[in-house]
Amino acid sequence: MRPMRTPILSLTLLAMALVAGTARAGEIIGKVKYAGAAPAPKKLAVTKDQAICGKVEHLEEFLLVGADKGVRNVVVSLTDPKDGKKMTVPPKNPAIDQNGCRFVPRIQIIPAGASVDIVNSDGILHNIHTWSKDNTAFNKAQPKFKKVMTEKFDKPEIFRISCDVHSWMNGWLVVAGHPYYALSDNAGTFKIADVPAGSYTLEYWHEKLGKQTKQVTVPATGSVTADFEYAAK
Repeated sequence: MRPMRTPILSLTLLAMALVAGTARAGEIIGKVKYAGAAPAPKKLAVTKDQAICGKVEHLEEFLLVGADKGVRNVVVSLTDPKDGKKMTVPPKNPAIDQNGCRFVPRIQIIPAGASVDIVNSDGILHNIHTWSKDNTAFNKAQPKFKKVMTEKFDKPEIFRISCDVHSWMNGWLVVAGHPYYALSDNAGTFKIADVPAGSYTLEYWHEKLGKQTKQVTVPATGSVTADFEYAAK
């Protein structure tokens, strides 16, 4: 009896299928810019707990524009993902640190269903106030002896957080229902990786400049550039 041989053609087709199956995702890259001259951030008055809060300079951070007009802290996301994929909940809780009487980071993207550690590194009284609508809003004191409070957020939305004790403390939490999100960096650049090929609506959200959308077509391999410019305000 002759030994069975796998036809070379079959192996070639199998290899092509495997390659095709892993090459159907591209990436979206881009830069968000601001038209016109951006105002210089104003200095904020520290009116309480000077010994702790006054250790660092506090500036308005709701519109941060670089020298080349790149806009920082723009949330870029797909409004219509087609694969139903969820953002993976990390094994370690993401954290919001109250450090120097400011929220660090100011804006953070977390997966829906994740728990967040709210850390009090200042060792003074803070008060966490969430302005969420889809998730249950809360307003809780965090005295100096309570180093960490943990809260869970299940529903996708973007909402503001503040401290009622220190009025200048503001931040944002982005609860993401899928992994196709990015936050623009200091230069205004962003990247969303591993996006299935297809046409989508890309959304740009900024706390001061608002929400805008743009159509984008993602290739099966490689990248598509989706630059955007906000009008001056």
